Amino acid sequence: MTQKQITELTYKILGACIEVHKILGPGLLESVYHKALQEEFKIQEINFKSEFIIPVNYKGIDLDCGFQCDFIIEDSIVLEIKSVSELHDIHKAQVLNYMSLLKLPKGILVNFNVSNIFKEGQKTFVNKYYERLN
Repeated sequence: MTQKQITELTYKILGACIEVHKILGPGLLESVYHKALQEEFKIQEINFKSEFIIPVNYKGIDLDCGFQCDFIIEDSIVLEIKSVSELHDIHKAQVLNYMSLLKLPKGILVNFNVSNIFKEGQKTFVNKYYERLN
């Protein structure tokens, strides 16, 4: 994918999150938003993997660490969702680590427990893999 395609996909993902939030509102459990997003991604024909197990390799040994991200979108973007009173540095670190381990160029962190996702409930991250895209 190119940077332009990644950017366009980012807007589609955020649009799907906003649609789910518009219908369900804030304050529900993360698992509810997860299920709703799965359906919205199907409706919008966005390819995704849900609850993707993240492999960790240490000196050639695969470690069973139980790392699992909420979504991998189009094999290019990590999407981690939350329903918390506020996002903390640990949430950001989680997305950045998943991006690094999976060697994916972009990550999105979305908090559904806000009044406006686009303004206050999402953060996007890019890394060295993004910079290498044409």
